[in-house]
Amino acid sequence: MNGLPSSAAPAEPTGELTLSEAASLLSGADMASTKALPERGIPSVLMTDGSNGLAMNLPDFSGKVPATCFPTSSALAATWDPALVGQVAGAIAREASAAGADVLLSPGMNLKRSPLGGRNFEYYSEDPLLTGELAVGFVEGVQGEGVGACVKHFVANNQETDRMRVSADVSERALRELYLRAFEEVVTRAKPWLVMASYNRVNGTYVSEDERLLTGILREEWGFDGVVVSDWGAVDDRVRALRAGLDLEMPSTSGASDAQVVAAVDAGTLDADVVHRSARRVADLAVRAAASGTHRGESSTTAPSAADLAITAAERSTVLLRNEHGVLPLAPTAGVAVIGAYASAPRFQGGGSAGVQPKQPAGSIVDAVGARHAGTVEYAPGYADDGLTRDPALLEQAVSVAAAADVAIVVVGSPESAESEGYDRADLGLPEAQNELVAAVAAAARSTVVVVISGGPVRTEAWRTSVDAIVSTGLAGQGVSLGLASILVGDADPGGRLAETWPRELADTPSFLSFPGEGGHSAYGEGIFVGYRGHDRTGGEVAFPFGHGLSYGETRFEDLAVSPSASGWSVEVTVVNVSERAAREVVQLYVEAPDHAARRAPRALVGFAAVAVAPGQTTRVRIEVPRRALERWDEAAACWTLDSGAHTIVAARSSRDAVLRHEIDVVGDDLRMPLTADSTLVEWLEHPAVGPALIAAVTEADPSGRTTGMLTNPMAVLMIGGLPIHRLAVDAGNALTLDLLDRVAGSQTD
Repeated sequence: MNGLPSSAAPAEPTGELTLSEAASLLSGADMASTKALPERGIPSVLMTDGSNGLAMNLPDFSGKVPATCFPTSSALAATWDPALVGQVAGAIAREASAAGADVLLSPGMNLKRSPLGGRNFEYYSEDPLLTGELAVGFVEGVQGEGVGACVKHFVANNQETDRMRVSADVSERALRELYLRAFEEVVTRAKPWLVMASYNRVNGTYVSEDERLLTGILREEWGFDGVVVSDWGAVDDRVRALRAGLDLEMPSTSGASDAQVVAAVDAGTLDADVVHRSARRVADLAVRAAASGTHRGESSTTAPSAADLAITAAERSTVLLRNEHGVLPLAPTAGVAVIGAYASAPRFQGGGSAGVQPKQPAGSIVDAVGARHAGTVEYAPGYADDGLTRDPALLEQAVSVAAAADVAIVVVGSPESAESEGYDRADLGLPEAQNELVAAVAAAARSTVVVVISGGPVRTEAWRTSVDAIVSTGLAGQGVSLGLASILVGDADPGGRLAETWPRELADTPSFLSFPGEGGHSAYGEGIFVGYRGHDRTGGEVAFPFGHGLSYGETRFEDLAVSPSASGWSVEVTVVNVSERAAREVVQLYVEAPDHAARRAPRALVGFAAVAVAPGQTTRVRIEVPRRALERWDEAAACWTLDSGAHTIVAARSSRDAVLRHEIDVVGDDLRMPLTADSTLVEWLEHPAVGPALIAAVTEADPSGRTTGMLTNPMAVLMIGGLPIHRLAVDAGNALTLDLLDRVAGSQTD
């Protein structure tokens, strides 16, 4: 537990720590807390999981502390609402603080490289900008309540298969533009107290031992000044990890790693200053947490109840994927059949360390709809309680109940065993018992609505076009039943939008051929084309695109305007509600960038805003698009760059539903790599200044014209243009020499 009561004034650390004392601070006291040095004024820090609610273990590990169970991160991401995510995070932080915790080990920020990722329900999106914005909201919500946030899992921890040691073999461009990008946004803007280093390796080096990642990028480039903590058991070599910049190893090693650190200093293989530097960071964290503990709860007097917020969050997380013939919302007097065992006992969270012991049960969807709907509501389970087992008698009963109703609502979803920390999903398919039920009900019912409860996309091809409506709840926490009922009967608008693509087939996904890898390596062969970027680049059909979602109201986008701003561009668009129902709309901004310098996705998300628009009303939405959102990472120059030329800003409803377009002429960076003897012949010839100078120099040096002819003959250049130019300069049969190349290159810099 905490080394300092929350009501006590925190002490300042006193005196210089001995080497032994400093080393002792660098590993845990137990499974969840750091060591205290009371005589030095350094209290202990208690940490707990909590991505969708407090997930603190009881002292005897017999269970978990009861807490409000909110939607998982994958579900919350469908709100596209950082402010709501911040509210949820604040509520989780208040419960964590009340339980004595100082740090919340959240949010999870890894991108969904593949929909098979077993822990995807703990993560937000396949897009780094959406992930970063939502994570900023979460961190600010947590730390606004005086509890520290620990962002995780840094970095490229995109699978559960062999997660403790697999090497994510990823290009620098993909690493920078996708996998690091959201972490950079959170670290530089929200200032989390801790960053958690992941289990895996990146390009062969364990993240916990990667000095370039932990020190070069995280601290020196981004300015992170907090504590880098290991994932639990992630440290392979404690001394190498400490030298690389990993401050705190968790959990306790019962003093073994502390002794290794002291021994390395004594042996002269580790600088004592490195030990004291990390110890100061851990001590500063402890004092900061204790000081914050004396003020917790001061900003929470007007916060809604956690239970009510859980229902609101579940409503906002709901995505209406299909709604033919306006079957939803339910007509007030319609006879309704609710079918599926998951309607009686819905799933509401994923498995693993983030699991919450809910204060309130999720309750029955059947009961929730019955309490809200004026017409009759009948129930039939349709399949066994496990969600897997086919039962002919239950199927026959379900068909009979569906045939007698005006609308049949079939509740399906991935079984609990399919989505958990520790292993990846085997496929995207629903159990055959559920697919059979949907097909049979759709054939018998007047109208059919399918409700999908899952932590990620599922395959819908067996029935997608044969049902009238499809609703995705995600894993929506303890409020799932009441939130869904509000949507179905029309008391709330389904304002959710997909934060990840739903493919038609698993084989269509960009990472299909390389996920999860083999032999200890996972090759990120799709590069930057993750999720919708890859789907849109190939142009293949998807079941539902990134950003897709329907509203009961009808809106129109008008008057897209783009103007320069201090940081980039200000984009404004008008949203008009042209219906008689209130609508929640998500304005999504994408950029279509030129790909003459490097391959780009057809369009990439650069901004968004979720808005509520009353019937007949108009709202003007303003979204800031920073210059950085249009930049790409240049592999050769090893830096961010902005390409010059025409860029198109697109206001859209999804990555594939462009509504308005505005072209801007961007003056980018004049990025020119210095020419060397290792540069290719083509690179020399295509340089606007050096190329002509090279031709002039060889023409003067070789009056016969043989060398000039070689350099200007298209076929010759086609065959040898890729050679490093120094290989041509050793041939006495032409006028190229290293001295000539030096003179030409030097004349351009004089």
